[in-house]
Amino acid sequence: MWSCHSSFTTLVVGVFMVYLVHTCWVMYGIVYTRPCAADGNCIQPYLARRPKLQLSVYTTTRTYLGAGNNVDLVLNVEDFDVESRFERTVNVSVPKKTRNNGTLYAYVFVHHAGVPPWDDMKQVHVMSPLTTYMVPKPEEVSLLTGESAAQQQLEAEKRPTSALDEPVSHWRPKLSLNMMVDDFVFDGSSLPADVHRYMKMVELGETVHYLPILFIDQLSYRVKDLMVINRSSTELPLTVTYDRISLGRLRFWIHMQDAVFSLQHFGFSEKDADEVKGIFVDTNLYFLVLTFVVATFHLLFDFLAFKNDISFWRNKKSMMGMSTRAVLWRCFSTVVIFLFLLDEQTSLLVLFPAGIGAAIELWKVKKALKISVLWRGLRPKFQFGAHSESERRTEEYDMQAMKYLLYVLYPLCIGGAIYSLLNIKYKSWYSWLINSFVNGVYAFGFLFMLPQLFVNYKMKSVAHLPWKAFTYKAFNTFIDDVFAFIITMPTSHRLACFRDDVVFLVYLYQRWLYPVDKSRVNEFGESYEEQPPRKPHSD
Repeated sequence: MWSCHSSFTTLVVGVFMVYLVHTCWVMYGIVYTRPCAADGNCIQPYLARRPKLQLSVYTTTRTYLGAGNNVDLVLNVEDFDVESRFERTVNVSVPKKTRNNGTLYAYVFVHHAGVPPWDDMKQVHVMSPLTTYMVPKPEEVSLLTGESAAQQQLEAEKRPTSALDEPVSHWRPKLSLNMMVDDFVFDGSSLPADVHRYMKMVELGETVHYLPILFIDQLSYRVKDLMVINRSSTELPLTVTYDRISLGRLRFWIHMQDAVFSLQHFGFSEKDADEVKGIFVDTNLYFLVLTFVVATFHLLFDFLAFKNDISFWRNKKSMMGMSTRAVLWRCFSTVVIFLFLLDEQTSLLVLFPAGIGAAIELWKVKKALKISVLWRGLRPKFQFGAHSESERRTEEYDMQAMKYLLYVLYPLCIGGAIYSLLNIKYKSWYSWLINSFVNGVYAFGFLFMLPQLFVNYKMKSVAHLPWKAFTYKAFNTFIDDVFAFIITMPTSHRLACFRDDVVFLVYLYQRWLYPVDKSRVNEFGESYEEQPPRKPHSD
Protein backbone atom coordinates (compact mmCIF):
# COMPACT_ATOMS: atom_id res chain seq x y z
CA MET A 1 0.00 0.00 0.00
CA TRP A 2 1.27 3.47 -0.81
CA SER A 3 2.32 5.73 2.02
CA CYS A 4 0.34 8.84 2.87
CA HIS A 5 3.05 11.13 1.45
CA SER A 6 3.28 9.17 -1.80
CA SER A 7 -0.49 9.20 -2.20
CA PHE A 8 -0.63 12.98 -1.64
CA THR A 9 2.17 13.62 -4.13
CA THR A 10 0.48 11.35 -6.69
CA LEU A 11 -2.79 13.19 -6.15
CA VAL A 12 -1.11 16.59 -6.67
CA VAL A 13 0.63 15.42 -9.85
CA GLY A 14 -2.65 13.92 -11.12
CA VAL A 15 -4.57 17.14 -10.49
CA PHE A 16 -1.78 19.08 -12.17
CA MET A 17 -1.90 16.90 -15.31
CA VAL A 18 -5.70 17.26 -15.51
CA TYR A 19 -5.31 21.03 -15.18
CA LEU A 20 -2.64 21.07 -17.90
CA VAL A 21 -4.82 19.07 -20.32
CA HIS A 22 -7.82 21.29 -19.53
CA THR A 23 -5.75 24.42 -20.16
CA CYS A 24 -4.58 23.08 -23.53
CA TRP A 25 -8.20 22.35 -24.48
CA VAL A 26 -9.29 25.86 -23.47
CA MET A 27 -6.42 27.39 -25.46
CA TYR A 28 -7.44 25.36 -28.50
CA GLY A 29 -11.01 26.64 -28.11
CA ILE A 30 -9.68 30.21 -28.10
CA VAL A 31 -7.51 29.86 -31.18
CA TYR A 32 -10.00 27.84 -33.25
CA THR A 33 -13.36 29.35 -34.23
CA ARG A 34 -16.01 27.23 -35.98
CA PRO A 35 -17.09 28.90 -39.25
CA CYS A 36 -20.71 29.31 -40.25
CA ALA A 37 -22.40 26.48 -42.12
CA ALA A 38 -23.94 27.15 -45.53
CA ASP A 39 -27.51 27.09 -44.20
CA GLY A 40 -26.78 28.91 -40.93
CA ASN A 41 -27.33 32.44 -39.65
CA CYS A 42 -24.14 33.75 -41.26
CA ILE A 43 -22.48 37.14 -40.77
CA GLN A 44 -20.35 38.13 -43.75
CA PRO A 45 -17.16 40.27 -43.60
CA TYR A 46 -17.61 43.80 -44.93
CA LEU A 47 -13.97 43.83 -46.08
CA ALA A 48 -14.87 41.15 -48.65
CA ARG A 49 -16.56 43.95 -50.64
CA ARG A 50 -13.14 45.63 -50.92
CA PRO A 51 -14.21 49.16 -49.95
CA LYS A 52 -11.83 52.12 -50.29
CA LEU A 53 -10.92 53.09 -46.75
CA GLN A 54 -9.15 55.88 -44.91
CA LEU A 55 -7.46 55.87 -41.48
CA SER A 56 -7.54 58.95 -39.25
CA VAL A 57 -6.05 59.48 -35.79
CA TYR A 58 -7.30 62.35 -33.61
CA THR A 59 -6.26 63.52 -30.13
CA THR A 60 -8.46 65.19 -27.53
CA THR A 61 -8.63 65.72 -23.77
CA ARG A 62 -12.22 64.44 -23.64
CA THR A 63 -13.44 60.88 -23.32
CA TYR A 64 -16.07 61.39 -26.04
CA LEU A 65 -15.65 62.82 -29.51
CA GLY A 66 -17.86 64.79 -31.87
CA ALA A 67 -17.51 67.11 -34.82
CA GLY A 68 -17.73 70.19 -32.60
CA ASN A 69 -15.17 69.08 -30.03
CA ASN A 70 -11.68 70.52 -29.79
CA VAL A 71 -9.78 67.77 -31.63
CA ASP A 72 -6.45 67.62 -33.44
CA LEU A 73 -5.82 65.46 -36.49
CA VAL A 74 -2.35 63.95 -36.01
CA LEU A 75 -2.33 61.28 -38.74
CA ASN A 76 -4.33 60.80 -41.92
CA VAL A 77 -3.78 57.81 -44.26
CA GLU A 78 -6.03 58.45 -47.26
CA ASP A 79 -5.25 55.36 -49.35
CA PHE A 80 -5.36 52.89 -46.45
CA ASP A 81 -4.34 49.34 -47.47
CA VAL A 82 -5.52 46.94 -44.77
CA GLU A 83 -3.06 44.26 -45.96
CA SER A 84 0.10 46.40 -45.70
CA ARG A 85 2.02 47.06 -42.53
CA PHE A 86 3.28 50.59 -41.82
CA GLU A 87 4.97 52.62 -39.10
CA ARG A 88 4.90 56.41 -38.90
CA THR A 89 6.17 58.85 -36.30
CA VAL A 90 4.30 62.12 -35.79
CA ASN A 91 4.65 65.04 -33.37
CA VAL A 92 1.60 65.50 -31.16
CA SER A 93 0.73 68.88 -29.69
CA VAL A 94 0.29 68.56 -25.91
CA PRO A 95 -2.52 70.78 -24.53
CA LYS A 96 -1.97 72.86 -21.41
CA LYS A 97 -4.46 70.72 -19.50
CA THR A 98 -2.38 67.62 -20.21
CA ARG A 99 0.86 69.40 -19.22
CA ASN A 100 -0.80 70.23 -15.88
CA ASN A 101 -0.99 66.54 -14.96
CA GLY A 102 -3.98 65.92 -17.23
CA THR A 103 -4.90 63.17 -19.70
CA LEU A 104 -4.84 62.97 -23.49
CA TYR A 105 -6.77 60.44 -25.58
CA ALA A 106 -6.28 59.10 -29.10
CA TYR A 107 -9.26 58.23 -31.31
CA VAL A 108 -8.53 55.99 -34.29
CA PHE A 109 -11.12 55.93 -37.11
CA VAL A 110 -11.35 53.65 -40.14
CA HIS A 111 -13.92 55.11 -42.51
CA HIS A 112 -14.73 55.47 -46.19
CA ALA A 113 -12.26 57.62 -48.11
CA GLY A 114 -13.34 61.22 -48.55
CA VAL A 115 -16.09 61.03 -45.90
CA PRO A 116 -15.56 62.64 -42.45
CA PRO A 117 -15.65 59.93 -39.76
CA TRP A 118 -18.59 61.47 -37.86
CA ASP A 119 -20.63 61.56 -41.10
CA ASP A 120 -19.88 57.95 -42.07
CA MET A 121 -22.42 55.44 -40.72
CA LYS A 122 -20.09 52.55 -41.56
CA GLN A 123 -17.05 53.85 -39.69
CA VAL A 124 -15.37 51.95 -36.86
CA HIS A 125 -13.27 53.55 -34.16
CA VAL A 126 -11.35 52.73 -31.00
CA MET A 127 -10.11 54.96 -28.22
CA SER A 128 -6.92 54.68 -26.14
CA PRO A 129 -5.30 57.01 -23.58
CA LEU A 130 -1.91 58.37 -24.62
CA THR A 131 -1.01 59.13 -21.01
CA THR A 132 -0.83 57.15 -17.79
CA TYR A 133 -0.08 58.02 -14.17
CA MET A 134 3.00 56.74 -12.35
CA VAL A 135 5.26 57.86 -9.51
CA PRO A 136 8.56 59.03 -11.04
CA LYS A 137 11.55 56.80 -10.34
CA PRO A 138 13.84 58.28 -7.65
CA GLU A 139 17.08 59.77 -8.92
CA GLU A 140 20.30 57.95 -8.02
CA VAL A 141 23.11 60.10 -6.59
CA SER A 142 26.67 59.62 -5.39
CA LEU A 143 26.36 59.18 -1.63
CA LEU A 144 29.82 60.67 -0.95
CA THR A 145 29.98 63.61 -3.37
CA GLY A 146 26.25 64.28 -3.89
CA GLU A 147 26.85 64.45 -7.65
CA SER A 148 23.76 64.89 -9.82
CA ALA A 149 21.78 66.33 -6.89
CA ALA A 150 21.68 69.66 -8.72
CA GLN A 151 20.33 68.00 -11.83
CA GLN A 152 17.69 66.28 -9.72
CA GLN A 153 16.65 69.67 -8.28
CA LEU A 154 16.37 71.18 -11.77
CA GLU A 155 14.18 68.31 -12.93
CA ALA A 156 11.99 68.72 -9.86
CA GLU A 157 11.48 72.40 -10.68
CA LYS A 158 10.29 71.53 -14.19
CA ARG A 159 7.63 69.16 -12.89
CA PRO A 160 4.34 70.17 -11.30
CA THR A 161 4.35 70.45 -7.51
CA SER A 162 2.20 67.34 -7.16
CA ALA A 163 4.73 65.35 -9.19
CA LEU A 164 7.27 65.27 -6.37
CA ASP A 165 5.33 62.88 -4.13
CA GLU A 166 2.32 61.81 -6.18
CA PRO A 167 1.78 60.01 -9.49
CA VAL A 168 2.38 62.28 -12.48
CA SER A 169 1.27 62.05 -16.09
CA HIS A 170 3.57 60.04 -18.38
CA TRP A 171 3.52 59.93 -22.19
CA ARG A 172 2.99 56.71 -24.11
CA PRO A 173 5.13 57.11 -27.24
CA LYS A 174 3.69 54.10 -29.10
CA LEU A 175 0.27 53.36 -30.57
CA SER A 176 -0.05 49.86 -32.03
CA LEU A 177 -3.06 49.16 -34.27
CA ASN A 178 -4.29 45.82 -35.62
CA MET A 179 -7.14 44.87 -37.90
CA MET A 180 -8.60 41.41 -38.46
CA VAL A 181 -8.59 41.05 -42.25
CA ASP A 182 -9.47 37.34 -42.63
CA ASP A 183 -12.51 36.71 -44.83
CA PHE A 184 -14.07 34.70 -42.02
CA VAL A 185 -17.83 34.07 -41.94
CA PHE A 186 -19.18 34.03 -38.37
CA ASP A 187 -22.14 32.00 -37.17
CA GLY A 188 -24.59 34.54 -35.73
CA SER A 189 -25.98 32.00 -33.26
CA SER A 190 -22.57 31.28 -31.68
CA LEU A 191 -20.49 34.44 -31.84
CA PRO A 192 -17.37 34.30 -29.61
CA ALA A 193 -17.93 36.64 -26.66
CA ASP A 194 -14.36 37.97 -26.77
CA VAL A 195 -14.63 39.18 -30.39
CA HIS A 196 -18.29 40.19 -30.17
CA ARG A 197 -17.57 43.33 -28.15
CA TYR A 198 -15.25 44.57 -30.89
CA MET A 199 -17.74 43.92 -33.71
CA LYS A 200 -20.12 46.37 -35.33
CA MET A 201 -22.83 44.96 -37.63
CA VAL A 202 -24.66 46.54 -40.55
CA GLU A 203 -27.44 45.12 -42.70
CA LEU A 204 -26.92 45.36 -46.46
CA GLY A 205 -29.99 44.03 -48.24
CA GLU A 206 -30.85 40.65 -46.77
CA THR A 207 -27.31 39.94 -45.56
CA VAL A 208 -25.74 40.99 -42.26
CA HIS A 209 -22.12 42.14 -42.46
CA TYR A 210 -19.64 42.93 -39.73
CA LEU A 211 -17.47 46.00 -40.23
CA PRO A 212 -13.65 45.80 -39.95
CA ILE A 213 -12.56 44.70 -36.46
CA LEU A 214 -10.11 47.36 -35.22
CA PHE A 215 -7.98 46.55 -32.20
CA ILE A 216 -5.42 48.54 -30.18
CA ASP A 217 -2.65 46.38 -28.77
CA GLN A 218 -2.40 47.59 -25.17
CA LEU A 219 0.23 44.96 -24.37
CA SER A 220 2.78 46.85 -26.47
CA TYR A 221 2.88 49.69 -23.93
CA ARG A 222 5.94 49.21 -21.70
CA VAL A 223 6.86 51.15 -18.58
CA LYS A 224 10.46 51.52 -19.78
CA ASP A 225 9.21 53.55 -22.80
CA LEU A 226 7.20 56.07 -20.78
CA MET A 227 8.23 59.74 -20.77
CA VAL A 228 7.48 62.22 -17.97
CA ILE A 229 5.27 65.12 -19.15
CA ASN A 230 6.43 68.46 -17.70
CA ARG A 231 5.30 72.05 -18.24
CA SER A 232 7.73 72.59 -21.12
CA SER A 233 6.51 69.58 -23.13
CA THR A 234 4.55 71.33 -25.89
CA GLU A 235 5.14 68.55 -28.45
CA LEU A 236 5.88 64.86 -27.96
CA PRO A 237 6.61 62.11 -30.51
CA LEU A 238 4.09 59.35 -31.20
CA THR A 239 4.94 56.26 -33.26
CA VAL A 240 1.87 54.74 -34.89
CA THR A 241 2.26 51.19 -36.17
CA TYR A 242 -0.29 49.11 -38.04
CA ASP A 243 -0.33 45.43 -38.95
CA ARG A 244 -2.92 42.87 -39.96
CA ILE A 245 -3.84 40.13 -37.52
CA SER A 246 -5.48 36.73 -37.89
CA LEU A 247 -8.67 35.79 -36.05
CA GLY A 248 -6.98 33.17 -33.88
CA ARG A 249 -4.20 35.51 -32.82
CA LEU A 250 -6.70 38.31 -32.19
CA ARG A 251 -8.76 36.16 -29.83
CA PHE A 252 -5.64 34.95 -28.04
CA TRP A 253 -4.38 38.55 -27.67
CA ILE A 254 -7.75 39.72 -26.30
CA HIS A 255 -7.69 37.02 -23.61
CA MET A 256 -4.07 37.78 -22.67
CA GLN A 257 -4.81 41.51 -22.52
CA ASP A 258 -7.82 40.94 -20.26
CA ALA A 259 -5.73 38.66 -18.02
CA VAL A 260 -3.02 41.32 -17.62
CA PHE A 261 -5.57 44.04 -16.83
CA SER A 262 -7.24 41.79 -14.26
CA LEU A 263 -3.94 41.58 -12.36
CA GLN A 264 -4.27 45.24 -11.43
CA HIS A 265 -7.69 44.55 -9.89
CA PHE A 266 -5.97 42.01 -7.60
CA GLY A 267 -3.51 44.60 -6.28
CA PHE A 268 -0.71 44.31 -8.85
CA SER A 269 0.86 47.66 -9.74
CA GLU A 270 1.28 48.80 -13.33
CA LYS A 271 4.97 47.92 -13.11
CA ASP A 272 4.13 44.35 -12.05
CA ALA A 273 1.63 44.03 -14.91
CA ASP A 274 4.29 45.44 -17.23
CA GLU A 275 6.60 42.52 -16.41
CA VAL A 276 3.88 40.12 -17.55
CA LYS A 277 3.39 42.22 -20.69
CA GLY A 278 7.05 41.76 -21.52
CA ILE A 279 6.58 37.98 -21.60
CA PHE A 280 3.91 38.34 -24.30
CA VAL A 281 5.37 41.19 -26.35
CA ASP A 282 9.10 40.44 -26.33
CA THR A 283 8.76 36.69 -26.87
CA ASN A 284 8.15 34.62 -29.98
CA LEU A 285 4.66 33.04 -30.02
CA TYR A 286 5.95 29.45 -30.11
CA PHE A 287 8.48 30.19 -27.38
CA LEU A 288 5.64 31.82 -25.44
CA VAL A 289 3.62 28.59 -25.53
CA LEU A 290 6.70 26.70 -24.36
CA THR A 291 7.09 29.24 -21.56
CA PHE A 292 3.51 28.62 -20.39
CA VAL A 293 4.15 24.87 -20.20
CA VAL A 294 7.47 25.37 -18.42
CA ALA A 295 5.90 27.84 -15.99
CA THR A 296 3.22 25.35 -14.96
CA PHE A 297 5.87 22.72 -14.25
CA HIS A 298 7.85 25.33 -12.32
CA LEU A 299 4.85 25.90 -10.04
CA LEU A 300 4.47 22.14 -9.55
CA PHE A 301 8.13 21.63 -8.68
CA ASP A 302 8.07 24.68 -6.40
CA PHE A 303 5.15 23.22 -4.47
CA LEU A 304 6.70 19.74 -4.23
CA ALA A 305 10.10 21.17 -3.23
CA PHE A 306 8.55 23.27 -0.43
CA LYS A 307 6.44 20.30 0.70
CA ASN A 308 9.35 17.85 0.89
CA ASP A 309 11.72 20.42 2.39
CA ILE A 310 9.27 21.25 5.18
CA SER A 311 8.52 17.55 5.74
CA PHE A 312 12.25 16.78 5.98
CA TRP A 313 13.00 19.49 8.53
CA ARG A 314 9.83 18.88 10.52
CA ASN A 315 10.83 15.25 11.14
CA LYS A 316 14.53 15.90 11.61
CA LYS A 317 15.73 15.33 15.16
CA SER A 318 19.51 15.41 14.67
CA MET A 319 21.89 17.75 12.81
CA MET A 320 24.38 14.94 12.21
CA GLY A 321 25.99 15.43 8.80
CA MET A 322 24.32 18.83 8.29
CA SER A 323 26.33 22.05 8.20
CA THR A 324 24.77 24.50 10.67
CA ARG A 325 26.75 27.37 9.19
CA ALA A 326 25.40 26.55 5.74
CA VAL A 327 21.85 26.71 7.15
CA LEU A 328 22.58 30.07 8.82
CA TRP A 329 24.13 31.41 5.63
CA ARG A 330 21.20 30.32 3.49
CA CYS A 331 18.85 32.07 5.91
CA PHE A 332 20.90 35.28 5.85
CA SER A 333 21.30 35.24 2.07
CA THR A 334 17.62 34.59 1.30
CA VAL A 335 16.52 37.40 3.65
CA VAL A 336 19.05 39.80 2.08
CA ILE A 337 17.98 38.81 -1.43
CA PHE A 338 14.32 39.36 -0.51
CA LEU A 339 15.09 42.85 0.85
CA PHE A 340 17.17 43.61 -2.26
CA LEU A 341 14.39 42.56 -4.62
CA LEU A 342 11.95 44.61 -2.55
CA ASP A 343 14.22 47.67 -2.76
CA GLU A 344 14.61 47.23 -6.55
CA GLN A 345 10.80 47.02 -6.96
CA THR A 346 11.16 43.70 -8.75
CA SER A 347 8.16 41.92 -10.25
CA LEU A 348 5.87 40.15 -7.78
CA LEU A 349 6.43 37.01 -9.86
CA VAL A 350 9.97 36.96 -8.42
CA LEU A 351 9.26 38.67 -5.07
CA PHE A 352 6.58 36.30 -3.75
CA PRO A 353 8.62 33.06 -4.02
CA ALA A 354 11.64 34.85 -2.52
CA GLY A 355 9.57 35.95 0.48
CA ILE A 356 8.17 32.46 1.06
CA GLY A 357 11.67 30.98 0.79
CA ALA A 358 13.01 33.49 3.35
CA ALA A 359 10.28 32.54 5.85
CA ILE A 360 11.08 28.82 5.43
CA GLU A 361 14.81 29.44 5.93
CA LEU A 362 14.10 31.31 9.20
CA TRP A 363 12.10 28.31 10.40
CA LYS A 364 15.00 25.99 9.46
CA VAL A 365 17.37 28.02 11.64
CA LYS A 366 15.05 27.49 14.59
CA LYS A 367 15.12 23.74 13.95
CA ALA A 368 18.88 23.58 13.33
CA LEU A 369 19.81 25.47 16.51
CA LYS A 370 17.06 23.67 18.49
CA ILE A 371 15.65 26.99 19.68
CA SER A 372 12.62 26.96 21.96
CA VAL A 373 10.83 30.08 23.17
CA LEU A 374 9.50 30.34 26.71
CA TRP A 375 7.29 33.29 27.58
CA ARG A 376 7.53 34.89 30.98
CA GLY A 377 4.71 37.36 30.83
CA LEU A 378 5.49 39.59 27.84
CA ARG A 379 9.22 38.81 27.87
CA PRO A 380 10.39 35.87 25.73
CA LYS A 381 13.26 33.60 26.80
CA PHE A 382 15.21 31.60 24.23
CA GLN A 383 16.64 28.18 25.04
CA PHE A 384 19.04 26.16 22.92
CA GLY A 385 18.95 22.36 22.93
CA ALA A 386 21.94 20.10 23.63
CA HIS A 387 23.97 18.46 20.84
CA SER A 388 24.96 14.80 20.67
CA GLU A 389 28.47 13.48 20.11
CA SER A 390 27.86 12.88 16.41
CA GLU A 391 26.53 16.42 16.01
CA ARG A 392 29.62 17.85 17.74
CA ARG A 393 31.82 15.89 15.33
CA THR A 394 29.90 17.37 12.41
CA GLU A 395 30.37 20.82 13.98
CA GLU A 396 34.14 20.27 14.03
CA TYR A 397 34.15 19.48 10.31
CA ASP A 398 32.00 22.55 9.75
CA MET A 399 34.41 24.84 11.67
CA GLN A 400 37.40 23.33 9.88
CA ALA A 401 35.89 24.15 6.50
CA MET A 402 35.07 27.74 7.52
CA LYS A 403 38.36 28.53 9.23
CA TYR A 404 40.25 29.81 6.23
CA LEU A 405 37.21 30.60 4.11
CA LEU A 406 36.37 33.73 6.09
CA TYR A 407 39.89 35.16 5.61
CA VAL A 408 39.11 35.30 1.88
CA LEU A 409 35.43 36.21 2.09
CA TYR A 410 35.53 39.25 4.40
CA PRO A 411 38.16 41.29 2.46
CA LEU A 412 36.37 40.60 -0.83
CA CYS A 413 32.97 41.72 0.49
CA ILE A 414 34.34 44.83 2.25
CA GLY A 415 36.44 45.78 -0.77
CA GLY A 416 33.43 45.39 -3.07
CA ALA A 417 31.27 47.56 -0.81
CA ILE A 418 33.90 50.35 -0.73
CA TYR A 419 34.35 50.18 -4.51
CA SER A 420 30.61 50.46 -5.15
CA LEU A 421 30.35 53.39 -2.72
CA LEU A 422 33.04 55.30 -4.62
CA ASN A 423 31.99 54.49 -8.18
CA ILE A 424 28.25 53.66 -8.27
CA LYS A 425 25.26 55.90 -7.58
CA TYR A 426 22.45 54.81 -5.25
CA LYS A 427 19.07 56.13 -4.15
CA SER A 428 19.97 56.10 -0.44
CA TRP A 429 22.41 54.69 2.12
CA TYR A 430 19.96 51.86 2.76
CA SER A 431 20.03 51.02 -0.95
CA TRP A 432 23.86 50.94 -0.87
CA LEU A 433 23.89 48.71 2.22
CA ILE A 434 21.40 46.22 0.75
CA ASN A 435 23.23 46.20 -2.61
CA SER A 436 26.57 45.58 -0.87
CA PHE A 437 25.14 42.65 1.07
CA VAL A 438 23.40 41.13 -1.93
CA ASN A 439 26.46 41.54 -4.18
CA GLY A 440 28.45 39.62 -1.58
CA VAL A 441 25.74 36.96 -1.50
CA TYR A 442 25.59 36.64 -5.29
CA ALA A 443 29.34 36.86 -5.94
CA PHE A 444 30.68 34.79 -3.05
CA GLY A 445 27.58 33.03 -1.73
CA PHE A 446 28.62 29.74 -3.28
CA LEU A 447 31.62 29.72 -0.90
CA PHE A 448 29.24 29.15 2.01
CA MET A 449 27.95 26.03 0.27
CA LEU A 450 31.44 24.54 0.47
CA PRO A 451 31.21 23.59 4.19
CA GLN A 452 28.33 21.19 3.42
CA LEU A 453 30.36 19.68 0.58
CA PHE A 454 33.32 19.35 2.96
CA VAL A 455 31.15 17.66 5.62
CA ASN A 456 29.92 15.21 2.98
CA TYR A 457 33.53 14.49 2.00
CA LYS A 458 34.69 13.88 5.59
CA MET A 459 31.71 11.63 6.38
CA LYS A 460 31.80 9.90 2.96
CA SER A 461 28.01 10.08 2.92
CA VAL A 462 25.16 12.17 1.50
CA ALA A 463 22.32 10.20 3.07
CA HIS A 464 21.66 13.02 5.56
CA LEU A 465 20.59 15.45 2.81
CA PRO A 466 16.95 16.05 1.73
CA TRP A 467 17.32 14.53 -1.72
CA LYS A 468 13.66 14.69 -2.69
CA ALA A 469 13.59 18.44 -2.13
CA PHE A 470 16.99 18.74 -3.86
CA THR A 471 15.64 16.94 -6.93
CA TYR A 472 12.67 19.28 -7.31
CA LYS A 473 14.89 22.30 -6.67
CA ALA A 474 17.33 21.05 -9.32
CA PHE A 475 14.53 20.94 -11.90
CA ASN A 476 13.47 24.45 -10.91
CA THR A 477 17.06 25.69 -11.11
CA PHE A 478 17.28 24.75 -14.76
CA ILE A 479 13.80 26.18 -15.37
CA ASP A 480 14.97 29.43 -13.74
CA ASP A 481 17.67 29.61 -16.40
CA VAL A 482 14.88 29.97 -18.97
CA PHE A 483 13.02 32.60 -16.96
CA ALA A 484 16.26 34.52 -16.42
CA PHE A 485 16.01 35.68 -20.03
CA ILE A 486 12.25 36.38 -19.97
CA ILE A 487 11.30 38.05 -16.66
CA THR A 488 12.93 41.38 -15.82
CA MET A 489 15.22 41.05 -12.82
CA PRO A 490 18.55 42.51 -11.62
CA THR A 491 21.59 41.22 -13.53
CA SER A 492 23.20 39.86 -10.34
CA HIS A 493 20.07 37.81 -9.59
CA ARG A 494 20.10 36.49 -13.18
CA LEU A 495 23.75 35.37 -12.88
CA ALA A 496 23.03 33.67 -9.55
CA CYS A 497 20.58 31.33 -11.33
CA PHE A 498 23.45 29.93 -13.40
CA ARG A 499 25.72 29.70 -10.35
CA ASP A 500 23.20 27.38 -8.68
CA ASP A 501 23.48 25.00 -11.65
CA VAL A 502 27.13 24.32 -10.81
CA VAL A 503 26.34 23.74 -7.13
CA PHE A 504 23.67 21.15 -7.89
CA LEU A 505 26.02 19.34 -10.28
CA VAL A 506 28.60 19.06 -7.48
CA TYR A 507 25.97 17.63 -5.14
CA LEU A 508 24.97 15.11 -7.80
CA TYR A 509 28.61 14.11 -8.24
CA GLN A 510 28.91 13.48 -4.50
CA ARG A 511 25.75 11.38 -4.57
CA TRP A 512 27.33 9.24 -7.29
CA LEU A 513 30.66 9.14 -5.45
CA TYR A 514 29.17 8.10 -2.10
CA PRO A 515 26.44 5.54 -2.87
CA VAL A 516 23.99 5.09 -0.02
CA ASP A 517 24.01 1.74 1.76
CA LYS A 518 22.00 0.45 4.70
CA SER A 519 24.72 1.24 7.25
CA ARG A 520 24.66 4.97 6.54
CA VAL A 521 22.46 7.50 8.30
CA ASN A 522 19.32 8.58 6.45
CA GLU A 523 17.65 11.98 6.48
CA PHE A 524 15.90 11.22 9.80
CA GLY A 525 19.15 10.47 11.68
CA GLU A 526 18.53 6.70 11.55
CA SER A 527 20.13 3.77 9.76
CA TYR A 528 18.62 0.50 8.62
CA GLU A 529 20.95 -1.56 10.83
CA GLU A 530 19.88 0.37 13.95
CA GLN A 531 16.21 -0.33 13.40
CA PRO A 532 14.88 -3.17 15.60
CA PRO A 533 13.63 -6.26 13.74
CA ARG A 534 9.91 -6.30 13.14
CA LYS A 535 7.80 -8.78 15.05
CA PRO A 536 6.17 -11.46 12.92
CA HIS A 537 2.42 -11.18 12.46
CA SER A 538 0.46 -13.60 14.63
CA ASP A 539 -2.03 -15.69 12.74
